[in-house]
Amino acid sequence: MKKLLFIINPHSGKALIKNKLLQIIDVMVKAGYEVTVYPTQAKDDARSVTAEQAENYDMVVCSGGDGTLDEVVSGMMRSVKKVPLGYIPAGSTNDFANSLKIPKDMIKAACVAVEGKSFFCDVGRFNEKYFVYVAAFGIFTEVSYRTRQEWKNILGHAAYILEGAKSLTSITSYHMRVEHDGEVIEDKFIFGMITNSNSVGGFKNMTGKNVELDDGLFEVTLIRMPKNPVELNAILASLTNLIDDTDLIYSFKSSKVSFLCEEEVPWTLDGEYGGSLRDITVQNEQKALDIMVKI
Repeated sequence: MKKLLFIINPHSGKALIKNKLLQIIDVMVKAGYEVTVYPTQAKDDARSVTAEQAENYDMVVCSGGDGTLDEVVSGMMRSVKKVPLGYIPAGSTNDFANSLKIPKDMIKAACVAVEGKSFFCDVGRFNEKYFVYVAAFGIFTEVSYRTRQEWKNILGHAAYILEGAKSLTSITSYHMRVEHDGEVIEDKFIFGMITNSNSVGGFKNMTGKNVELDDGLFEVTLIRMPKNPVELNAILASLTNLIDDTDLIYSFKSSKVSFLCEEEVPWTLDGEYGGSLRDITVQNEQKALDIMVKI
């Protein structure tokens, strides 16, 4: 029998995996796999287990939120041998699963993991770290994790903006020199994100149009520090309408972006803290991950 390592975060998504575990394992066994189940014990556990053990298996499947997926992908990128990855989403936002059209239903997602087709997607390298779908800094970085779900449902995308707008009077900006494709941008920014996803924070179309997850290109968005209320309103209007019609927002595609900052800037990678740094290079590792999707 083929060997499968099943890594689960038992606490993701209100621990729903516990009610579905036997059914999921049954799906895997029926697909011809000998299954080893590993419940994560602490933060970064999934990363180290994947890096050390993936080469001993024919497939790795993980279940958890975007943070768990980030750890497993990071571990896979460090593994001696890369094997196909299946993903059973169990978090609250699951941006990358939505982009790949992986079912929200855990049993259906398990079927896709062991019976689907391979899709080789891009992975982001952030200095020596990796991320799956977004590296970001600034005001909106953690808004989606602070915004109450009921507000999201009522206000939709506007909730994402309004939650951040509460602190705009005392907003932090970062002076940066940004280089990409022979171009240089130097300015003060309140927010930036480098993405490979159709949605961020659960909101679709945040990352621009014509997003392809295997084209070797990131979608990059940088928002300048507004100098007055008029500029602030222009930024909010552009974000709310999802139309880039202001020169206060830079949007472009690139396979490599470098940031040189005057001070240390805190970043998040797939919603988790990625460190505070001054010098960052973000590189697209094209088609580096073999992930299972629907046939």
